[in-house]
Amino acid sequence: MDGDYHELAEDAKTACRQLSTYIDYKNCEGVAEIVVSPNMCEGFRSIVQTMGLGNLKPNIIVMRYPEIWRRENLVYIPSAFVSVINDCIIANKAVVIVKGLDEWPGEYQRQYGTMDLYWIIKDGGLMLLLSQLLRTKECFECCNIHVFCIAEEDTDAEELKADVRKFLYDLRMQAEVIVVTVKSWGPSPDDGPQQGDSLEAYTAARRRIATYLEEMKENAEREGRPLMADGKQVVINEQQVDKFLNTTLKLNSTILGHSRMAAVVLVSLPPPPQNHPAYLYMEYMDLLVENVPRMLIVRGYRRDVVTLLHR
Repeated sequence: MDGDYHELAEDAKTACRQLSTYIDYKNCEGVAEIVVSPNMCEGFRSIVQTMGLGNLKPNIIVMRYPEIWRRENLVYIPSAFVSVINDCIIANKAVVIVKGLDEWPGEYQRQYGTMDLYWIIKDGGLMLLLSQLLRTKECFECCNIHVFCIAEEDTDAEELKADVRKFLYDLRMQAEVIVVTVKSWGPSPDDGPQQGDSLEAYTAARRRIATYLEEMKENAEREGRPLMADGKQVVINEQQVDKFLNTTLKLNSTILGHSRMAAVVLVSLPPPPQNHPAYLYMEYMDLLVENVPRMLIVRGYRRDVVTLLHR
């Protein structure tokens, strides 16, 4: 809750009671807590440092993807979003970002598609664990799991596929393994309308970023100062910006090509680049989730959360 604690203490208590009531109404297990701070970023920092008791501390932060961040009255969202992700990384917490929350099925709306995992960054198996937890829910119990991996060369594909299959077998997890090679990763002229959607979003993102960078440079020259964004000095490497955009385009078009009808898509969360404007990161993220109705964007905390049981 934004504001001064002395002024909002009673409001915070009321909000906490309302939140507790809502948790009970939803039959969830959890503890309600309201923190009053000058802004959301400071409030989250307080929570991430103090939540829990002793060793009983939460290790995963779940938040909604801010799909409305482009609204004129919400210009603070990109910097707040990036700040929260960076704080989670520093605090060694896993992050799960839910995209399309309003489109998620209700408890009894059974899904019959697939759960597609794009396992790009080693995350300790958190993405695999989340897919298994989702399947315990009635709405997802009929979904099969597809695990997509990225291979550098065609010659690496079969070896990677065999390694991942063995890993899943050792974990007693049933899933189909699909390897996508870098050569086939991304759009081509014959890929159909879904890749056209990705290219259209990519072109629009490049145009917005070019306008943003031009305005930033003009302001810096006019005021005789270094490039600044979100109150910090930033370094703009336009080749790096193009690389991020191209990589995100390839991943989005691959997801649309293979998983357009999936019940839910899980994909690795790319960390925010250092000394990079938050606005640019939001553009990359928007391109990643473009036209994917339900998605979990996951960053693990680099410790194994699934273990092998040997008899």
